[in-house]
Amino acid sequence: MNQQVQFGLGTFGDVTVGESGTLLSQAQVIRNVVAEGVLADKLGIDYFGVGEHHRDDFAISAPETVLAALAMATTKIQLGSAVTVLSSDDPVRVYERFATVDALSNGRAEIILGRGSFTESFPLFGYNLGDYETLFSEKLDLFSELIKEEPVTWKGTLRADLNNQEVFPRTESGKLNTWIGVGGSPESVVRAARYGMPLVLAIIGGQPERFAPYTELFHRALAELGKPDLPIAVHSPGYITESDDDVVEELWPHYRVMRDRIGRERGWPASTEEEFIGEVQHGSMYAGSPETVAQKMAKTFLALGIQRFDMKYSAGTLPHEKMMRSIELYGTQVIPRVRELLADAS
Repeated sequence: MNQQVQFGLGTFGDVTVGESGTLLSQAQVIRNVVAEGVLADKLGIDYFGVGEHHRDDFAISAPETVLAALAMATTKIQLGSAVTVLSSDDPVRVYERFATVDALSNGRAEIILGRGSFTESFPLFGYNLGDYETLFSEKLDLFSELIKEEPVTWKGTLRADLNNQEVFPRTESGKLNTWIGVGGSPESVVRAARYGMPLVLAIIGGQPERFAPYTELFHRALAELGKPDLPIAVHSPGYITESDDDVVEELWPHYRVMRDRIGRERGWPASTEEEFIGEVQHGSMYAGSPETVAQKMAKTFLALGIQRFDMKYSAGTLPHEKMMRSIELYGTQVIPRVRELLADAS
């Protein structure tokens, strides 16, 4: 295993409870997310990503604004989205905003493009869900031209054409680092390869090893297209505790709030503690003591041959103070231990 692996963190800005047990304001949650990113930077973690939602249980609807604040408050950590819902946004504006974050951060910005698992943004911004596939396909095609930072001539069916149009600001490096987030569609994996963009696999349930065919498909598609090999990242939920015995008590009640609210919207049955424990023990929930999480994370690195692991550290109403401790344990104990395990396996 190549030791140049990286470790990231991600949050959707879940609205959390305070010390009194009542929900914090969305404004306070956003300020807390900035503090969490600053801590990650101080700990030497490689990447910090914030997601985009347009609903009351998540506070962040404008990731680039939060990232701009983090750009001025951090020095080394890469800053990006997790993910940017390109389908319901304008590719030109997305490029301009992230290029601005790149300037503010001295070249530390990156973007993960995806379709997202929620659809609230479509009616909010006047898009037809019937155009779901075409919107992403066309807008990704345009974005792939924009990041070349050359005059763009482009024609689509759902957006105004561009004719030799230049877009600013340009990045100092000449290219905005852009990934594609995928939830498990082979077509999406091949699409990422076709555009020559690194791949982020969102693995939120089940055994991570089942995604090995997707990583193999990505490498094979790149080779067949005559493109250089590119990194793959995994984005999965996690929470670090002092001991494995603390997981259910500390995480489960807050995780359940989020899981059951989304489940009711989507017609899922209510979650159970047994299912949660099963996911922790055998699935894609990286929760427990530093040693337990490190062992599980190293296993995923080796099974999938990935280059970065992004732990989604927020979970429903889980308090800010608990997340800060989890981040600290991740940076000081889990990451060094995973590096040791990968070195021993090489």
